[in-house]
Amino acid sequence: MENHVVKVLKSYYVTYDVKCFVVEKPEGYDFIPGQAANISINLPEWKDQLRAFSFTSLNEDNYLEFMIKIYMDHEGVTNMLGGINVGDELILHDIFGAIHYKGPGIFIAGGSGITPFISIFRDLHKKQLLGGNRLIYSNKTSEDVIMKEELQVMLKSNFVNLLTRENVMGFIGRRIDRNFLIENIADFGQHFYICGSTEFVANITEYLLDLGVTPDSLVIEK
Repeated sequence: MENHVVKVLKSYYVTYDVKCFVVEKPEGYDFIPGQAANISINLPEWKDQLRAFSFTSLNEDNYLEFMIKIYMDHEGVTNMLGGINVGDELILHDIFGAIHYKGPGIFIAGGSGITPFISIFRDLHKKQLLGGNRLIYSNKTSEDVIMKEELQVMLKSNFVNLLTRENVMGFIGRRIDRNFLIENIADFGQHFYICGSTEFVANITEYLLDLGVTPDSLVIEK
């Protein structure tokens, strides 16, 4: 796929360590909600340093949006992205991704693993097809929750918030473990969408398979 150099149109933080980038959208550039693009920074020493980030915008938007967790504690691409602002340039490389909507089900996200689901939820909400879907979203603290207000508006009572390191009103103070899944999911015969750290995805996948979910019902990034 052809690479595209695009300018940053907007750049701002949505949490203390997650930055939203709105960039130009090349003509004819299409993606499926849930997919990601390999992106690099258009600077000589960084243009070959590719990292994958999920689209959070809608395919029909005339711009592209990404929400990226910035790791300031070590030198790398996201650290550099922390200093990228309006007028700077990124390079869009190939589009890929196994996460896309296959039908109503349970979405289970850990931290910035929510990002591919944002585009899916926005697309379904716009089409009035979000009913029958539920989000279980785990974070360390309330400050880590990405797009909480918008997710609440879209999903209403089907938005379940967990915190692993805080006890805050409106949140469930526990981890997503096997017992939590048994207590909170009545039907293990539906689709399950999982995204988060490698360990998070592996653990949730293991629990679900153990509870009778078929591999074909799991939607994860391979």
